Amino acid sequence: MKKDIKHKDNEKEKDRDKAKGKASGAQRVWTISITVCAFCLSVFMNLFADMLMRNSNILIAFIVLIAIILIGIVFDIIGVSVTVADPAPFNSMASSKLKGAKSALKLIKNAPKVSSVCNDVVGDTCGIISGTSAAYIVTQLSNAGIMDYAVLSLLLSGIVASLTIGGKAMGKEFAISRSKNIVTRIGRIIAIFTERK
Repeated sequence: MKKDIKHKDNEKEKDRDKAKGKASGAQRVWTISITVCAFCLSVFMNLFADMLMRNSNILIAFIVLIAIILIGIVFDIIGVSVTVADPAPFNSMASSKLKGAKSALKLIKNAPKVSSVCNDVVGDTCGIISGTSAAYIVTQLSNAGIMDYAVLSLLLSGIVASLTIGGKAMGKEFAISRSKNIVTRIGRIIAIFTERK
C-alpha cells in the first residue's frame, strides 16, 4: 500500500517536472521570438522614419514625430486594457457568438504576452525612434540657424518626454476605466482577419 502511494507520488512529481520543463521551454521560445520581433520592428520603424524624415521638411518631420509618440501611447493603452480586463463578460459574449468575443478572450488569456508586445516591444521602440527623430529635427533647425543646438536639444527632448509620459499616464487611466470597450473593439478588429463567418 505504502509502495503504491510512493509510486503515485513519484509519478506526480515526474508529471510536475515535465510540465515545468515544457513551461520553461515555451518561455525560452517566447523570449527569443519577442527579442527577434523587437529587433525587426525597431529596424523597420527606424528605416521608415528615417526615409520620411530625410525627404521631408520640418513640418512633416514634426508630424512624423507626433505620430510615433501617438502610436506608443495607443499601444500602451491596448496593453493595459488587456491586462486589467475582466474575462467574465467576454465569456458570455463568446457564448452568444458575438463577433470579436473569441479574439478578445484570447487576448485576455494571453495578457502577459500581449502586454509585453504592446508596452515593451512597440512602446519602447516608439520611445527610441521618437528620440532619434527629435535629434534629426534639432539638427535641421540648428543648421537653419533658428536656435543654438544645445538649447534646441534640451527643449525638444523635454517636449518629447513630457508628451510621451503625460500621454501614457492619461492613457493608462483611460485604459483602466474603459478596458471592456477597448478590448471589445480590438477583438472585433482582429476578428475581421482571423474569425470566419
